Amino acid sequence: METIQKEFVRKSIHLMIALVPTLAAWNYKLTVSLLIVGILVYTYAEYLRGRGQRVPIISDLTALASRDRDKGHFVLGPVTLGIGALSALLLYPHPAASIAIYALAFGDGLSSLSGKLFGGVQIPLTGGKTLAGSLTCFISVLTAGLFISQQPLSILLVALMATFLEALPSKDLDNIIIPMGTGLTASLIAF
Repeated sequence: METIQKEFVRKSIHLMIALVPTLAAWNYKLTVSLLIVGILVYTYAEYLRGRGQRVPIISDLTALASRDRDKGHFVLGPVTLGIGALSALLLYPHPAASIAIYALAFGDGLSSLSGKLFGGVQIPLTGGKTLAGSLTCFISVLTAGLFISQQPLSILLVALMATFLEALPSKDLDNIIIPMGTGLTASLIAF
């Protein structure tokens, strides 16, 4: 059960990236600036943590949310999460950028929780990803996309791409791969 609790903490942080499109609609430059500052502050705090210096709140959250594979190493997930959202904002126009960030927040975030909670059939060549997790990713991205766009066929294709990208055995790099690939797909076929 400890891994479920840890995953819940990790993915709660992960899901907060879903606020980025709303913040960007309100103030794009401020949102970009906050993402850059957040990446830099976290990177420095993690550097200090690696040298044995505790940074209040950040070090505690990192220790609480880090996976076993991260013990004794720089925890890269928050950096790639920020870079993924930032890249989507900078590279893609509004609806595509929003869908890309929602794919990262909801598709990737909820798929991991679903896979851990329900387990079940593992998909070959994915590094342990489950059918339950992939279905959750697909439904999450499809649902978020349909709230943004009235193009169901295009959103269906975008959700399929996000699900494919989420299933790749890419560890923390999925935080960059998912929004980049999903945003590109959305830009090319829908927006």
